[in-house]
Amino acid sequence: MALHIRKAMDELQKSFVKLCTLVEASVKDSIKAVETRDSNYAAKLATTDADIDRMEVEIEEECLKIIALYQPVAVDLRVLTAVLKINNDLERIGDLAQNIAKAASRLDGIFELPFDFNEMAQKVEYMLKTSLDSLIELSPNKALETFPLDDDVDRIKSDAYTKIIKILDKDSNNANNLLQSLSIANHMERIADLATNIGEDVIYIVDGRIVRHMHNIENE
Repeated sequence: MALHIRKAMDELQKSFVKLCTLVEASVKDSIKAVETRDSNYAAKLATTDADIDRMEVEIEEECLKIIALYQPVAVDLRVLTAVLKINNDLERIGDLAQNIAKAASRLDGIFELPFDFNEMAQKVEYMLKTSLDSLIELSPNKALETFPLDDDVDRIKSDAYTKIIKILDKDSNNANNLLQSLSIANHMERIADLATNIGEDVIYIVDGRIVRHMHNIENE
C-alpha cells in the first residue's frame, strides 16, 4: 500500500509541476501583452487557458482518487488537501492572465497606463515565481517572502484606482482606455492575492499551521 501511494503521489507531483510552469508562463505572456499591445497574446492565452482548465480537472480527479483508494493520513493528507486548493487557485490565475491580455488588446496602442504597471508587474511576477518555488521546494521561508509584497501591490492598485477616477472626471472621451487600465490593475492585484494564498498553503503543508490572514493582522 505504501509503495502504491508513493507512486501515485509522485505522478501527481509531476502533473502539478507542469501546471505550475504553464500558469507562470501565462502570467508572463499577459504582462508582455500589456507592454507590447500585441493582440496575438490574447489568442495564445485562450489556448493556454484551455490547457490549464483541462489539467486542473485531471489533477483534482487524481487527488480524489488517491484519497478514496489509499485513505492517506498526516502529511500526505495535508499535501492533498492543499493541492486541491492550490489547483483551483492556479486555474483562477490562468483566467486572470487571459483577462489581462484581453484588456490589453482593447487599449489604444499609444495610450500610457496611468499607474506604474512595470513596478506592479515585477512584483506580481516575483510573488508568483517565489510562491511556486516555495511549493516545489516545500520551503516555508520562501513562502513568507511573498507576504510583504502583497501590500505593495495593493498600494499600487489603490493608487491606480484613485488616479483613474480623477482622470475620468475630467476626460470621459478616454473612458475605454481608462477602464481597461483599471481592469488590468484589478486582475494583477488578484494574481498577487492568489500567489499569497499559495504561500500560506505551503506553510500548512510543511508545518501544519494555518496562517491565512495572520500576516495581515501582524501588519495592522
